[in-house]
Amino acid sequence: MKYLKHSMLLAALAMAGAVQAQSYPSKPIVLINPYAAGGPADLVARSLAKELGTELGQQVVIENKAGGGATIGAALVARAEADGYTLLFGTAAAHIVTPLIQATPYDGIKDFAFIALAANQPNLLVVNPSVKANSAKELIELARSAPGKLNYGSSGTGTSPHLGGELIKQQAKIDMAHIPYGGAAPAITDLVAGRLQVGVMNLSGELPFVKAGKLRALAYASTSRSPLLPDVPTFAEAGLGGAESASWYTVAAPKGTPAAVVNKLNEAINAVARKPEYRKLMEAQGTELATLTPEETTRFVMDDAKRTVDLIKAANLKLD
Repeated sequence: MKYLKHSMLLAALAMAGAVQAQSYPSKPIVLINPYAAGGPADLVARSLAKELGTELGQQVVIENKAGGGATIGAALVARAEADGYTLLFGTAAAHIVTPLIQATPYDGIKDFAFIALAANQPNLLVVNPSVKANSAKELIELARSAPGKLNYGSSGTGTSPHLGGELIKQQAKIDMAHIPYGGAAPAITDLVAGRLQVGVMNLSGELPFVKAGKLRALAYASTSRSPLLPDVPTFAEAGLGGAESASWYTVAAPKGTPAAVVNKLNEAINAVARKPEYRKLMEAQGTELATLTPEETTRFVMDDAKRTVDLIKAANLKLD
């Protein structure tokens, strides 16, 4: 009898989840971006939100909750009701790095239900034109001649651009001071203004300024050149092989979100990723797309967490 009641309970829960998925979404969905408005994450999040709203038949609203190495926005989602109406546009910083280097009010992996891998954006090494370096090699030589005098900016402590900068320092055996910002947009503003000398950030945010001659691109942190900047060498070609880095973006819900809702969101996000016009838009921003299942997305995050732990230990990263 006990086993029968247990089976009946499981069946009832499954039925309830199916019913919830059928009616979901019945109101607007909030997608929390843990970075400042106007940066690379914001551009991708808003593009995705627009198309996702069309797929789901409900508005998807972006709310920017920047700060704390992406923990302010992530913590908000972790505490939210697990009903699929509050989601996180997550990154390695929110889920992995910041929870490893400081106390956070959530577990970056266990407190979330990962839905899909929304985008992947390789970083681009740039300098303000006032910096006397026309190549990565010249930048390395300049940094070695004045240890600690050059500064590089990132979209925040623990972000992919921050770790990308640390990888460059390790690979080239140079010393540059890290200046963290609350997002890529304010960092790029200071970079263009000359208040910051070196930038290691997503291609999409830096591209317009490179095209306008306000920033000088030295190397692309991927295994092949970007079609958007075909004359800019890869890190390997520039002598920085092994320092490649990229920002990935996931969509995640609070743990306990019904599997039926997670699967419905996954199907909708992947449907957006398959749209030719959307793919064209993302490629124009230097963004790579994938169509992973929730299980594959979770594995992707966990695998990256293992690699990141080793980098953090090697770099002895601390909060700035």
